[in-house]
Amino acid sequence: MSSNSLPRPTTPAGRDALATLLANPSDVVVAVDFDGTLAPIVADPERARAHPDAVPALAALAPRVASVAVITGRPAGVAVRYGGFAGVPGLDHLVVLGHYGAERWDAATGEVRAAPEHPGVTAVRAELPGVLERAGAWPGTWIEEKGRAVAVHTRRATDPQAAFDALTGPLTDLATRHGLVVEPGRMVLELRPPGMDKGQALLEHVRETGARAVLYAGDDLGDLPAFAAVEKLRADGVPGLLVCSGSDEVQALSARADLTLRGPAEVVAFFAALAQAMPD
Repeated sequence: MSSNSLPRPTTPAGRDALATLLANPSDVVVAVDFDGTLAPIVADPERARAHPDAVPALAALAPRVASVAVITGRPAGVAVRYGGFAGVPGLDHLVVLGHYGAERWDAATGEVRAAPEHPGVTAVRAELPGVLERAGAWPGTWIEEKGRAVAVHTRRATDPQAAFDALTGPLTDLATRHGLVVEPGRMVLELRPPGMDKGQALLEHVRETGARAVLYAGDDLGDLPAFAAVEKLRADGVPGLLVCSGSDEVQALSARADLTLRGPAEVVAFFAALAQAMPD
């Protein structure tokens, strides 16, 4: 497929980065968020699965680039299962950086490596039900256990935004008492250790691979640190393409993106077209 058939980035930096990606794919890291970018957002996160075209698109792209990395707040093993990434021809060098880089799964070995858990997560986990009860009755609000983090979802509440707003303060206070931070997302508040973010995970992976260009695709507020990391790399002379998996819920990423696509279906179609436009 010709590069002319690819969506055109709206910024000069994005157009330059896309040209570099197509000219020298073996020097490129392609990094992508999971929920909302590869997988459609659903009311129950345990039912999230990668778009049906995601694995074929990544399998076509991965052999042409230096690395494909899925960077997610989920445990690495969960993202692997929900993504269907294990044992796929062409994805031999895929890595999944789970818990914002605290866990790493390598397709080559099928193993997960992990850092020790922050003690504050255990304390927050124990106190969280009481904090929610004191904050008021919000039917439909529920707690997701994420291993190295814990999240409170309000998407199923009668008034999701009101529940989100009411719980932000109490959960921030709880997190602060135990040395954690609160990361807001699309009707979710995640309590996790500081220093765990997608930007740091991305920078470390780019340094590890020695990549000379980078693409990052994301959809939510938790992806802003990765956008900032790409902008930092640009300032250091590394071309970077910022792709937003757009939605009506979050506008902050599209304002900074070089290319905005409408959700996972368009993101994976873009990856497939990008692979076809790259030399073998």
